[in-house]
Amino acid sequence: MHTVDQPSDIRDGESLDPSAVQSFLENNIEGVSGPVEIKQFPAGFSNLTYLVRAGGRELVLRRPPFGKKAVSAHDMGREYKILSALHPVFPYCPRPLAYTEDESILGCPFYVMERIKGIILRRKLPKDMVLPPADATALCRNMVDLLCRLHGLDYKAVGLENFGKPAGYVKRQVTGWSGRFRDAKTPDVPDFEAVMAWLDENQPEDTPFPCIIHNDYKFDNLVLDPDNPLNIIGILDWEMTTIGDPLMDLGCSLAYWINHDDPDEMQLLVMQPTHLEGMLTRRQIVDLYAEISGRDIGAFDFYYAFGIFRLAVIAQQIYYRYYHGQTKDKRFADLGFGVALFEKRVKQVIEGMGL
Repeated sequence: MHTVDQPSDIRDGESLDPSAVQSFLENNIEGVSGPVEIKQFPAGFSNLTYLVRAGGRELVLRRPPFGKKAVSAHDMGREYKILSALHPVFPYCPRPLAYTEDESILGCPFYVMERIKGIILRRKLPKDMVLPPADATALCRNMVDLLCRLHGLDYKAVGLENFGKPAGYVKRQVTGWSGRFRDAKTPDVPDFEAVMAWLDENQPEDTPFPCIIHNDYKFDNLVLDPDNPLNIIGILDWEMTTIGDPLMDLGCSLAYWINHDDPDEMQLLVMQPTHLEGMLTRRQIVDLYAEISGRDIGAFDFYYAFGIFRLAVIAQQIYYRYYHGQTKDKRFADLGFGVALFEKRVKQVIEGMGL
């Protein structure tokens, strides 16, 4: 068995009131009682995730970040409803247990779910884990296959018909993320105006086959079986899930994907171990997705370019909070530099470099 993902001490300024958490759990989840112990999962730059041990159980609490945030991207109630609809038919979702909009408890809406205990791959593999090239290839294939299974769900049958508007989805994404960037821009980062203009002018038509899209599908949101790390047992962070174009989902996933032979500058953007020997390349991922799903990939450069731009916006929104002193998390200090690298990369894509 390999080491499972573990929480650590709570970061400065992000603590929760243990007595308030305990009272909420005892009043809303059957069988939970006694004092609570709270730790924080250290990774992730968006919604905050805590491990709560109470009454012999391990639960996970999710709440929005402190400081300036995009409200629509941190809708705890919406995320809870998505998990409630999906878990019965797609058990890779954590089982949701309780939700509240009562801000008198923790100062914000939040929800609690069951913990899926396993391995999560981050920039580096866990110390006791080895991933031979053949296993890396197999894991990539399993990852793509699971995404295709998600995209193959009948969203109307599971009650998510009203959780997104497929018509005009791409246009709304380009317009919305462009507005978010301009709103969060700081004077020390590129303006991205040329990139936003290209995305606006090169949008594809609406997909004829909209589906449930995760919108943040990547290795550090996947939980691997500790006894067989090639087996994916959970998918986390459903906060941006909606109904839309599946190729937008794939493009946003590949924005995080650094190939082993990418230039040194791109290697600075490595956030997950996609650069290890045996990992499929971005091109191979796209081809495999097309093979399994049967979908027409079309002009995929747009989707990849948008994915990089969206990632730059997310980084900039977080950096905005650090720049203006709304968070003390020192992990955010270099995000402005990352935003500049994303701009350079997305310009290369739109100038013809492609995947």
